[in-house]
Amino acid sequence: MFLKESDFLCPVCRAKLFALPSQLKCLKGHGFDVAKQGYVNLLLDNAHNKRHGDDKLMVKSRTKFLEKGYYEPLRNAVCDVIGSGHKVLDSGCGEGYYTETIARNNSVCGIDISKDALKVAAKRCETFSFAVASIGDIPLKNGSRDVIINIFAPDSPDEFSRVLCDGGRLITVQPMERHLLGLKSAIYDEPYLNPAVEYERDGFELLSKEELKYSITLDCNEDIISLFKMTPYYYKTGKADQEKLTKLDTLTTEVEFCILEYRKL
Repeated sequence: MFLKESDFLCPVCRAKLFALPSQLKCLKGHGFDVAKQGYVNLLLDNAHNKRHGDDKLMVKSRTKFLEKGYYEPLRNAVCDVIGSGHKVLDSGCGEGYYTETIARNNSVCGIDISKDALKVAAKRCETFSFAVASIGDIPLKNGSRDVIINIFAPDSPDEFSRVLCDGGRLITVQPMERHLLGLKSAIYDEPYLNPAVEYERDGFELLSKEELKYSITLDCNEDIISLFKMTPYYYKTGKADQEKLTKLDTLTTEVEFCILEYRKL
C-alpha cells in the first residue's frame, strides 16, 4: 500500500510520519489522531488540565480583530519579503491569519502550542498541515525548510537553525518601542515603551530590516476590547484599569512592527 508522507516527524522516535485516514503514524507504530478540525497533536507534554499557549479568549479576540484588517499591511509586507515558491514553516502560527495568505504562493506547514489557535487555523486553511508542537522541539527534519517565519512568537535559535537548509531564511516580526502605546496610554497612568528591537543573531546574517509604522483608529468598543484581550496586557492588568476601556467608543493607537530577514550562515 502506498503511504503518503506527512510534513512532520514522530515526536517519540523522530521517524517519518505517514498520513492514514484520520491519523499520522510512523513505521514503528506510534500513532497520532488528526482532530476533526484538521490538525494533529504532536505535543508529548500534554498533561490533563494544563493550558498550553493562547487560550480561547485570546484566540477569539485576535481572530475578530485581525479579520477587521487592522494588520493587513503587516501581512502584505511579510508576504513580499517571503516571495513565492518556498517551503515555509510558520512557527507560532496562531489562528493562521498570516499562514493562509503566505500559502497562496508557497508550500506551508504551521506549528503552535495552542490547540485553541490551531482549531481556527485548520478551519481557515483546510489544505495545509498544522500540528500542536513546541517551537523548542520542532517535529521537522534537519534542513527541510528554506524559510521560517516567526511573528510575535517565542524564539528558538537552535531549532530554527536546525530546520533551515543551508542559506535558508528566517523572517521575524517584532513589536517596536511605541507599538500599541495609545492602547497602553488609555489603560495605565504611566504607559511604558516596549524593549528596543535586537538585530544581531548568532549563526545568521541580517539581510534586510523594514520598519512598518502607522496608526489605527478603532471606532467601536468591541474592537477596542478585542485588541486588549488578544494581548498579554489583559492578564497583567487590574480590574480598575481594565474597566477604563469599557467606557471608550473610539481609540487611536500607534502600531509599529520591525520585519527582520536573516540568512542562515
